[in-house]
Amino acid sequence: MNGTELDVYLEFACAMALAAGEAILPHFREIIAVEDKRNFMGYDPVTVADRAAEDVIRAAIKRAYPDHGIHGEEHGREVGTSPLTWVIDPIDGTKSFILGQHHWGVLIALHDGTRPVVGVVHQPFVGETFLGRTGGKAQWRRGDARRTLRTRHCARIEDAIVTTTDPRQFRTPAEQAALAAVSAPARFLRYGGDCYCYTQVAMGFVDVVIESGLQPYDVQALMPVIEAAGGVVTNWTGGNCDQGGPVLACGDPALHAALLARLATVG
Repeated sequence: MNGTELDVYLEFACAMALAAGEAILPHFREIIAVEDKRNFMGYDPVTVADRAAEDVIRAAIKRAYPDHGIHGEEHGREVGTSPLTWVIDPIDGTKSFILGQHHWGVLIALHDGTRPVVGVVHQPFVGETFLGRTGGKAQWRRGDARRTLRTRHCARIEDAIVTTTDPRQFRTPAEQAALAAVSAPARFLRYGGDCYCYTQVAMGFVDVVIESGLQPYDVQALMPVIEAAGGVVTNWTGGNCDQGGPVLACGDPALHAALLARLATVG
């Protein structure tokens, strides 16, 4: 796909994310039922807002691109006849959502069969959107305001700010050792944030996100945003992390390389 085609898909993803936000907001900071989908990571909440948002996104895709595949957290996978697949997390950070906190967002990615090439993160309550696509620039939007995003230079882990959503994601001794290897020498470590950890890398406020146990819909929308801002997102060995699992995101490619070397010594 050329840049013009990707831009069309990017704007379509933005429009879907805004529409999903409109379906979500009536439920935010309201008393709603919460179902526990409990999985291997423990408590995994879902609400009517998650499902309503994914319904909105799926309906839009089926109208505009009926041959495309869809993979969403709440309603599973539908294989299309096209190699293109939309990957959806209608509310990334549902735990924050049900607490009335701000660290959640709508995630929409377009995967071309090799890797995600379009990514959008939208926080409807705050009203801000982060977007990126292969070969383009990352951007922040709020209403009519626009700003190009760039990661910051930080080549040394001793100068870095590291984030992860929940230390309990690191369940095995090897995973816990990996978290320690990346975070112990850092300037400081912060917990919490879900998708916002990654947007803060793209904004240049955070240097590293390290996580484990992610699903494809947790990470695919975030990859094009960080990469378009100048950062790197891989698994812990430097490979493609679009199918989830362990993830290492860095704003500075030199820091990413140094952390991969550090992680290679953990076993």
